[in-house]
Amino acid sequence: MTDHPPQTLRQIVGAPQHPSPLDKAVLVLIDLQREYTDGALRLSGVDAAVERAAALLDLARANRVPVIHIVHHTAPGAPLFDPAGPLAAIVPAVAPREGEPVIVKRLANAFAGTDLEAVARDTGRTEMIIAGFMTHNCVSSTARSAVDHGWRVTVVASATATRDLPDGRGGVVPAADIQRGVLTGLSDSLAVVVEDAAAWG
Repeated sequence: MTDHPPQTLRQIVGAPQHPSPLDKAVLVLIDLQREYTDGALRLSGVDAAVERAAALLDLARANRVPVIHIVHHTAPGAPLFDPAGPLAAIVPAVAPREGEPVIVKRLANAFAGTDLEAVARDTGRTEMIIAGFMTHNCVSSTARSAVDHGWRVTVVASATATRDLPDGRGGVVPAADIQRGVLTGLSDSLAVVVEDAAAWG
């Protein structure tokens, strides 16, 4: 018997492998906030990820792709994502421009308890490009929910980031391993995963 290299479920069923066309897509940038660059949750490789997110944002704006910014807020005075504090602010390199909606969420899934679905559908687009923080939490949760809502999803890997995590058994799982595992899982059946904005030529 001949061993065959593993395939994703998307490959097996013949799903399209190309990234979301820019003329059909809306860009959703998730939690690109200072909590992850300057706060207690600084992520592994976050500066490079912000640069890649900024390049993706430039590409979207140049091609008139609608952009939606997501921010996470907790309660005033909370130790993380305090809406009254400086670290809840969006990183300046990817700051919204006039006309780009900013949606506040309180759960990992950006669709949960927000009007993201309505705002995204109002653009008339049918596909969603996702980037932001953290890969294993809000990016993964939102990408999975987007598929449940009927969107075809593209995740831009280098414009996401995560952090080292305890494994619950006294060890640590490096951020790079978490990043690879989460993105690989998404690419199996849920999303097209591309490296960066260069995927659109």
